[in-house]
Amino acid sequence: MSQQYFVLGAGSIGRRHHLNLQSLGAESQLLAWRDQDLSSLEARLHAAGAAAVVIATATPIRLEIISLCARLGVPFYVEKPLAYRIEALDQIFHISAPVAERSVVGLMMRYHPAVQAQVEAARAVYGFEMEIGHDVRQWRQNWSFADSYAAKPEGGGVLLDLCHEIDIAHCLFPDIGIVSVDCVGHQDFPGVDFATRVTMAAEGGPVGSVAMDYLSPKSIRRMHLSGRAEVVDLDLIACREVSSQGAYETVRTWEFDRNEMFLGLMRDFMALAEGQETSGNPLLPRLDRMYQSAALIAGAWEARDFHGTIKGTFA
Repeated sequence: MSQQYFVLGAGSIGRRHHLNLQSLGAESQLLAWRDQDLSSLEARLHAAGAAAVVIATATPIRLEIISLCARLGVPFYVEKPLAYRIEALDQIFHISAPVAERSVVGLMMRYHPAVQAQVEAARAVYGFEMEIGHDVRQWRQNWSFADSYAAKPEGGGVLLDLCHEIDIAHCLFPDIGIVSVDCVGHQDFPGVDFATRVTMAAEGGPVGSVAMDYLSPKSIRRMHLSGRAEVVDLDLIACREVSSQGAYETVRTWEFDRNEMFLGLMRDFMALAEGQETSGNPLLPRLDRMYQSAALIAGAWEARDFHGTIKGTFA
């Protein structure tokens, strides 16, 4: 008999998780959060003997669901970011302790083969730059930015939406910290960052930045690592790495399908939830190991400093 999973949140990411669970052999129920209340949800999870819950709701709607899962002893997969304020993050970690070792945060870029390769290489790096950007209006069909979670001053904005790179910086440089966070807003969406640059540093190096925006007419996702022995340029969309050592260049590519990252993390979550062996990915974002990364993201959001606004239609 297949295990019973519940996906809370029927947006695009919730639907993706629902279909991936089904493709992996699980029985999945997709529930729109607006149709739920905690008491009826608790009764439903208890009656079904739920194996696990996937939380794909808006970021502010997390703590009460996590508390419910912990009380029932049900592990959960919670979408990123885990929280956007340190106070809420601390509450989540305290409440989730009973199931934290069997729960995960949805930072699926940890399953990108090129990201894994950079962590495995453990290069001596003194500087880095990461950049991700694309026009938010072109993300999805029949989707309105203005009506979405991303347009809300509490829990919205590009830093939270595209926070994978902050997590990648933590994976590469575990001692990295936030120096400054500089943002450009939009005149029609007060308190929402549209272009953000996070400056980061660790004692003794490296020093670097993570830049993200909702504005780029071309989708970009790239990384530049500067070391004394080599310079590495990585295109995470094309999955292509160029390593330059003086006059010599080495090019490496990977076969890549974006949904494989989601499937890889979901497989490991199902293994944790069902008491099975995981894939062995050292970057598995198991909740009990995720405080430092999650605190970087929440701390960066709290440290945002706005430098003016842009104009334009973002319906």
